Amino acid sequence: MLNWGRQHSPLRKGLVTALDVGSSKVCCIIAQLHGDGSFEVLGVGHQLSSGMKSGIVINMEEVITSIVNAVHTAEKMAGMTVQDVIVSVNGTHFKSINFAVEMSVEGHPIDEADIRRSLLQARETKEDPTCHALHIIPTGYALDGVRGIRDPRGMYGNRLRVSIHTLLGKASALYNLSTCVARSHLEIMGTVAAPYASGLACLVDDERELGVILVDMGGGTTSFSVFQEGQLRHTECVPLGGAHVTMDIARCLSTTLAHAERLKTLYGSATSSAADDREMITVPLVGERRGEGINQMPRSALVSVIKPRIEEIFEHIRDRLQKAGVGPLKGRRVVLTGGASQLGGVREVAALLLGKNVRIGKPFILAPSELSLNPAFSTCIGLLAYGQIEHLAHLQTLPPRRFLGKTTAFLKKIW
Repeated sequence: MLNWGRQHSPLRKGLVTALDVGSSKVCCIIAQLHGDGSFEVLGVGHQLSSGMKSGIVINMEEVITSIVNAVHTAEKMAGMTVQDVIVSVNGTHFKSINFAVEMSVEGHPIDEADIRRSLLQARETKEDPTCHALHIIPTGYALDGVRGIRDPRGMYGNRLRVSIHTLLGKASALYNLSTCVARSHLEIMGTVAAPYASGLACLVDDERELGVILVDMGGGTTSFSVFQEGQLRHTECVPLGGAHVTMDIARCLSTTLAHAERLKTLYGSATSSAADDREMITVPLVGERRGEGINQMPRSALVSVIKPRIEEIFEHIRDRLQKAGVGPLKGRRVVLTGGASQLGGVREVAALLLGKNVRIGKPFILAPSELSLNPAFSTCIGLLAYGQIEHLAHLQTLPPRRFLGKTTAFLKKIW
């Protein structure tokens, strides 16, 4: 199902289709990549997702229907049919590993083949039949004991040490998702971890260089990734998101899920204010006919339901960062993105619990539009950025140097 070895003509032509299969929505964007690095969006399709839970397929037929409908809408808008897609992957099965490999490079200047050899050696070292390597990213080099080398190509030495970050995903989860894509009459050009894709869309170079935590708040999951010195260093996923907030509201206020989502969107906040007790909201009760069984309550009741769940999410993130031991890499900045990040007060809760400067991240790689102004589309737009990296790799003799995450582009050619 996973066609890692093929060279796809749409990529060479600069045509990329991004497919974000999330727990709350499925989004498809068809775009043309131009030589100056800009994108031209040709078609967009998105709809509510069914059959996914916490980033994992739980009902194949429902997932396939969601994918087909989203892709068909994008194809109709673009006036074309697509066959190859770049797909996002998310879920609690992510596993980040940081380690180093060492090899002899005596007798010749270091070239691209040496770096490929080190990455293949890393893949063999961390071979696990239950997992699949989503990304293998060199994060630093040392040559004959001299550390801090960013790019050793062309340099001379005896021993090259390569520090590597590997992001693994459960093979079964990836296979199930790829099967759904294949049964939608599509082929996978590449798979990208959702928090990594969101980082490509929302983070500026200085943030990635100085150290930043990207928190992608989706419907069924909240994933986070740590960037330092321009590279991805750690990724995890918490099985909590905006849909859990909606469920809490529906249960505590005895209303339907549709009305709970509406209340969250219009009146919801993760922080309290002095006016909450005075502002009254109307809550239709579940099971009652329209116009009957309507309850009036202060907005503070809604806030009291939302606040604990949002705090729980960021407490999980804080605890997992500490447990992973990536404290020195975190920097002083957090970027929030994803649909659930638009809930009022989330930024303030994140700043309080994580002790960082926080901003809301929106995709900046597209011209101002409805897509670029909505954090809910960060992952899908990040897949386009990943496609751009692949496109440039085809146009150049050597892979692009700005992002070493692009090494996955040529890794797929030799797997």
